[in-house]
Amino acid sequence: MNVQTRDSTPTAALVRAVRGIRWDEIPGDAREAARHCLLDFLGCALSGSREPLTNILASQIAAPEGSTEAGLVGTRKRCSRQSAALVNGAAGHALDFDDTHMAMGGHPSVPVIPAVLALGETLGSAGREMLAAIVAGIELECRLGAMIGPEHYSIGFHSTGTIGTFGAAAACAHLLHLDEAGWLHAMGLAGTQAAGLKSGFGTMAKPLHAGRAASNGLLAALAAAGGYTSNTAIIETDQGFFSTHHGASPSTEAIDRFEGRFLVRNTLFKYHASCYLTHAPINAAARIREENRLDPDAIEDVEVRVARPLLRICNIAAPTTGLEGKFSLRVTTAMALRGDDTANLETFSDRRVNEPALVALRDKVRVVIAEHTPQTRARVIVKASGRKFDAESDSGEPAADLALQRERLLRKFMANAAPILGPGGAENLARAALAADEGGSVPELMRLAVPA
Repeated sequence: MNVQTRDSTPTAALVRAVRGIRWDEIPGDAREAARHCLLDFLGCALSGSREPLTNILASQIAAPEGSTEAGLVGTRKRCSRQSAALVNGAAGHALDFDDTHMAMGGHPSVPVIPAVLALGETLGSAGREMLAAIVAGIELECRLGAMIGPEHYSIGFHSTGTIGTFGAAAACAHLLHLDEAGWLHAMGLAGTQAAGLKSGFGTMAKPLHAGRAASNGLLAALAAAGGYTSNTAIIETDQGFFSTHHGASPSTEAIDRFEGRFLVRNTLFKYHASCYLTHAPINAAARIREENRLDPDAIEDVEVRVARPLLRICNIAAPTTGLEGKFSLRVTTAMALRGDDTANLETFSDRRVNEPALVALRDKVRVVIAEHTPQTRARVIVKASGRKFDAESDSGEPAADLALQRERLLRKFMANAAPILGPGGAENLARAALAADEGGSVPELMRLAVPA
């Protein structure tokens, strides 16, 4: 990896940190993590392809184009590559079941991979080219996320939409083999399009952020490849990305700190179909239930202690839809205490979220601020039958065992993909995704991502 970042402007430092990435030079654990990102995205997008929001975008935006250059995951419909990135990106985030990354402060794969698939399908890119581009995109957005810090997210921006636009542009610039000037113009065009507000959480707007990041990032790289110009100091310039989206001046310290490291290795994958910051409370509550065989009807009070920022992210107190339920600490904790399968997408249906028994337990859950607590850590205290039960969990540690992670992700993938592709079709796609660097191409992979 070319990481000559010192004495560079922040925008140029970002580009130089990732532009020279080559698949054969990536460490084995980072390559395996990239394969996991691809597999998990495809499974989430396949399941999300049946969501109403995906069908709206496909019918209202993509279908009228009449283009056939790129495919939509989970269907034989085709459209322009710009719209394919949009629709597939929204599908991948529709169920909020896709991966996340603490350095980025968002979901790393869902802006990047649909852009790479749409572009790679039209270019006929090889599998290893695709994977190298995915790594480049994720590495850039994670470094940018570390540069801008949590303030960007806390003031209301959805990093998947904003920072993800840069990641998608970087991945596509890598796949297009742009020179440094082209990369810098792509970054400028990405920055001026970067958008996404957290006020859209719990609605169809949140998946739209991911789709637009993928589509806008692809547009930025393609336009730059054609000679379209922009402000090549978009990160640090006056009225640029940092001053408007953070209110401070950027530093390359975070880029220098990660020199030689591949942050894709630290991607966190979801095994509950809800906002990632609900996962620690879910795990703690599930442990209390399993170890003590609690009767949900005997529960008198539940206290969930979490970091302060979660109150503005996933604290919808009384959700009425399944989508809102994914962003409710009270509902997801109650589900875990009841023994509901939070890995099952049907658990987050509108009907299930409004079940009287769940609502009754939900209303016994209190969310309490625990100062100086990491966002991924939670403590759950349950009072039941005159006794007190206590458990803690932290969902912020990347998997140490990548072989075990592969097994878990394969099970998740099959659950998501088999209803769309059939068991045999899902197995064929999983095999191709996990061996994409050994041969094959993006067009071949996309042909496997649609029902026979």
